[in-house]
Amino acid sequence: MTKRAGVIGTPLGHTVSPAIFKAAFDAAGIDAAYEAWDTAPDVLEGRVNSLRGGDFFGANVTIPHKQTVLPFLDETSETAAKAGAVNTIVHTDGKLVGHNTDVAGFARSLREDAGFDAKGKRTMILGAGGASRAVALALVQAGASVIFVIGRQPRKTEGVVLAMKPLTPSGTTISWAYWGDGSFLRSLKEADLVVNCTPIGVATSATASQSPLPADLIEERTTVFDLVYNPAETPLTLAAKSRGAKAVTGLGMLVYQAAESFKLWTAKDADTAAMFAAARAALG
Repeated sequence: MTKRAGVIGTPLGHTVSPAIFKAAFDAAGIDAAYEAWDTAPDVLEGRVNSLRGGDFFGANVTIPHKQTVLPFLDETSETAAKAGAVNTIVHTDGKLVGHNTDVAGFARSLREDAGFDAKGKRTMILGAGGASRAVALALVQAGASVIFVIGRQPRKTEGVVLAMKPLTPSGTTISWAYWGDGSFLRSLKEADLVVNCTPIGVATSATASQSPLPADLIEERTTVFDLVYNPAETPLTLAAKSRGAKAVTGLGMLVYQAAESFKLWTAKDADTAAMFAAARAALG
């Protein structure tokens, strides 16, 4: 029986997940298909429940469903519970368990691709969705000195901070501000790391040509990490590099979190080299 998996989100015109998982399944000799399931919020519950079928490994979950999917699952892993967000669903004997592999995927890419050690550093997160929760948790665990969450929706942005506060050790301060206000601009100048967790700049989207930050606000000393991976160079990474700053896209995070999902579904290590090659080919 061909096993099935896929990614649940909307819109999905930019996704290269089917290509990278095909490479992983082929490299491991597993008979499986991976699809993009564009899923509107009003049909999310039905889509999730369909994963209880015997031929499903499970699914990945992306914008805008990483938090809203939680009530439809039977249980969550410790990491997913701490983050308050799920990006991987594992189906076992009719039961659906939510995991968060974004935390490990981001931490590995920050270390290996950006060459950045967050311990004792001042960090800023743009956006307040499910991805920002995973990034915030990774930065808490890495021992960042400051984590500043920036958003346009005060209640949602404060919610990220309130979720992380109980997990934050002494020596780490986490707070939030409204996008564009004085404290945001001041902290941006002081930031050692800025992480974009918004979909601004995603290929095929209405914001495809836009950067969440204008180039003149980016300091040369700041490392910029854009979770957007399509296009291969995003408006934000181009803006950062024009200022002489170090910048990476989310491609590494995409592959590393996918490898963690693959292992949860199959109990096998994924061939990340094959996955990177497939991702780069899909991105042209």
